[in-house]
Amino acid sequence: MMASNRFRLRHLAQSGHHGAQKALALLNSTDKMLGVILLGNNLVNSAAATLVSVIAIELFGEEKWALGASTLIVTFAILVFSEITPKIIGATHADRLALVLGHILTPLLRLAYPAVWFINLFVSGLLRLLRLTPKQSDKTNHLSPEELRSLVLESSHLIPKKHHAILSSLFDLNNITVEDVMTPRGNIEILDLDLPWEEVRAQLATSHHSRLPTCRESLDQLVGILPVRRLLASIGDPEFDKESLLSQLQAPYYIPAGTAVFSQLAFFQENRQRIGFIVDEYGEILGLLTLEDIIEEFVGDFTTSLPGLDQTLNWSPTGDAIVEGSRSLRDINRMLDLNFPLDGPKTLNGLILEHFQDIPEAGLSIKLNGIAVEILQTRERSVINVRIYRPERE
Repeated sequence: MMASNRFRLRHLAQSGHHGAQKALALLNSTDKMLGVILLGNNLVNSAAATLVSVIAIELFGEEKWALGASTLIVTFAILVFSEITPKIIGATHADRLALVLGHILTPLLRLAYPAVWFINLFVSGLLRLLRLTPKQSDKTNHLSPEELRSLVLESSHLIPKKHHAILSSLFDLNNITVEDVMTPRGNIEILDLDLPWEEVRAQLATSHHSRLPTCRESLDQLVGILPVRRLLASIGDPEFDKESLLSQLQAPYYIPAGTAVFSQLAFFQENRQRIGFIVDEYGEILGLLTLEDIIEEFVGDFTTSLPGLDQTLNWSPTGDAIVEGSRSLRDINRMLDLNFPLDGPKTLNGLILEHFQDIPEAGLSIKLNGIAVEILQTRERSVINVRIYRPERE
């Protein structure tokens, strides 16, 4: 009974299973349940020992060797047939036996309740004397987040692989920040209002994003967020001008760097927002975060990739992979099963620059956390492409 899975029993009880309901009722009154079990167990053991002693005296008289032998025999029988074997069987098949024992122990408890109550009266007094107050059973079954995470990880064979991956990822949302899943500033497509109007209209007509950050020259002069879909019907209108575009802008939403992803998910919901800009302590924009970025973090990629941009990473037959420097280290670790450190820079480019403390030249090879990396292409202030070699597994 004590080894049974109470969560499974509770599920069965809620489904109307009578055995599970009785088993839960007994487990919620542990003192009474243990009282009736131990009362019967000790009564049978004591009676068996007394009966064997009486038989030994009747057969062999009061010979000391006969009494000693009978004591050893009854001890062996009690250990094998009354203690060890039943407990092993009970622990091995606890969930199934609990459903049956609920039907047996409930009437026994009612029958022996006066004796159980009298015994527990002394037990309660002794516990109070020792200042040991037993906790209610329903309050000891609450799992901590770490215990619940372990429960999910250990139940991978019981739930579909996709569901298991989603549940496991949910526990990581409080351990990662918005910087881990944002689109870095250098990869954000912007709409520059200082460009000629024809170029602005052409960008609106060909953009693959539903919302565009609108600014003057750079993100340092951010004006607002433009919902592109609302303007699709107006782009071809000769009367559509910059004033019409500005009238559709939405105020930008800013997110402090270091915010936990799970907290930001709640903030998006409370503020009815779907997109925000990550800013550091000086107000500089570090990147862009969307609601879809957070959802994809635990559900997996589900949006359509941009034309010409392959979002997946795979090892080639020769054991290497070509990776963009702007790739997130979390994505690389997940897709290639690597272990780049995540407590510093967020991108592969940032990790390489931190290692060299300078802009490296193409052709250099280094080892980062035991992973061989060859720099293929650099441009101005960043690493464009690298080749990663699959490490040998020990």
